[in-house]
Amino acid sequence: MKIRELAQHWDQNAAGRMSPTSHVLHLDLESEARLAALIEMYPKRKAEELLGELVAAALEELEASFPYVQGTHVIATDEEGDPMYEDVGSTPRFLTLSRRHLHALSNTPDNSEK
Repeated sequence: MKIRELAQHWDQNAAGRMSPTSHVLHLDLESEARLAALIEMYPKRKAEELLGELVAAALEELEASFPYVQGTHVIATDEEGDPMYEDVGSTPRFLTLSRRHLHALSNTPDNSEK
């Protein structure tokens, strides 16, 4: 979900699956004021939900911002028959590590029974 889609998402009041891990987050005063404004604008949403969705959207945008770095290995061809090369930049490493951590978190005792 893109950052710009969050307000619409919050208006629809959808909720996602929450991690059992908690984090302590210290915000600068301007960010705290903005969060307080969001809490007032979307009173059905808890601060933790808003923050979690903001972080999720920011992580998606960060992932999309990683530059493509062309490798030497051809992984496919496009519709015109031109070679498509593997990405050896940050994206594949980030995705691999994310999947590994998601698998580990999904198999914790708190989540394996749900």
